Amino acid sequence: MLDDSGLRMMELAGKGYCCSQIVVLLALDELGRDNPDLVRAASGLCMGMGGCSGPCGVHTGAALVLGLHAGKGTDMETQDDKLPLMLEELRDWFAEATAPYGGMSCGDILDGECGQPHQSRCGGLLSAVSAQVRRILAEHGLDPAEGREQE
Repeated sequence: MLDDSGLRMMELAGKGYCCSQIVVLLALDELGRDNPDLVRAASGLCMGMGGCSGPCGVHTGAALVLGLHAGKGTDMETQDDKLPLMLEELRDWFAEATAPYGGMSCGDILDGECGQPHQSRCGGLLSAVSAQVRRILAEHGLDPAEGREQE
């Protein structure tokens, strides 16, 4: 049985959003924000940046979410000093999570079947990365439900 997050992921996939966009949309949902520009920008990360040979959109979307919480977004802001460590933790976790598929690229995860996400592999990674991003943020004193103030 799917929880609310799993149902939301299926709904977004059914509406044509790719993995990177789904990760971003779930984070925006939690923040209670809309940001179509960010969602559109995340589409550039879909399907391994277009050819399945690039990094998985689940991973790159999760990196965007960490940056959303800890990155520099205005002239007056500074990047949180913990962001590089958080990104490293995400990368290490993702490498371990995708080891059974032979690598972290979209093509590795899809077993060379580029063009259509694999429901159980991609869905499982989407669900797991959401929990992992929340854990990383919390461990570094950032609340996933409270982003930086918008200017």
